[in-house]
Amino acid sequence: MSCPIGVFDSGVGGLSVLREIRRLLPSEDLLYVADSGYVPYGEKSPEVIRQRSRHIAEFLIARGARSLVLACNTATVAAVNDLRGIFDMPIVGMEPAVKPAARATRNGKVGVLATTGTLQSATFAALLDRFARDVQVLAQPCPGLVECVERGDLDGPEVTMLLRQYVQPLLAAGCDTLILGCTHYPFLKPLLGPMLPPDVQVVDTGEAVARQVQARLTESGLLRATGTASVRFWTSGDPQQMRAVLPVLWGDEGPVAALPV
Repeated sequence: MSCPIGVFDSGVGGLSVLREIRRLLPSEDLLYVADSGYVPYGEKSPEVIRQRSRHIAEFLIARGARSLVLACNTATVAAVNDLRGIFDMPIVGMEPAVKPAARATRNGKVGVLATTGTLQSATFAALLDRFARDVQVLAQPCPGLVECVERGDLDGPEVTMLLRQYVQPLLAAGCDTLILGCTHYPFLKPLLGPMLPPDVQVVDTGEAVARQVQARLTESGLLRATGTASVRFWTSGDPQQMRAVLPVLWGDEGPVAALPV
């Protein structure tokens, strides 16, 4: 029996996580919701994010999902504990890669590119207190980057200007490690690379989340070892816009249905 993995994000950024899940677990059926009608979550209240997360979780479970992945740092901060208290299934969230970045830095200076909501959260503060006491962490809010990725603009003048504007202060401060603290940002790695000195490391959490999903499904006896996998997409935004960016961000076309709001 198929036990699809339900994955959602505030928009299409979580496709970076979905990509890692597909790479590690090629036999798993995947359901993906882009809540693009409410993007970015980083500018929404925690209560709105909790309401949206519960609505989407119920939608995915009604379509057969037996595990959930919050492919969004901001949604994880606001809603993962709430969802775990409601639904009895493996639920995997994500958080900025403070721990691996603190281990990776050589000079003790780490920069974080993230949404305002993530950087202002108590969860982020707790991560710093737990894993980064011995390093200097410089946080850089990045308004506008999410919207560029939502449009599939990964290398145009606007996103190039914004990314350079956000990265330069971190480099000027001497950061030798940068955390991509939003699932939209890994799509900007090809643009980011030439902006960085060769000794600056870039860290994100998509691969680690995929490994956690694999571990939780194995523990729960839900892992599907073989079979032909499918993927289905929904959005609360414009389905046509998502169809247009899927080949850019996912690498393939696919049917996109409207999410009941």
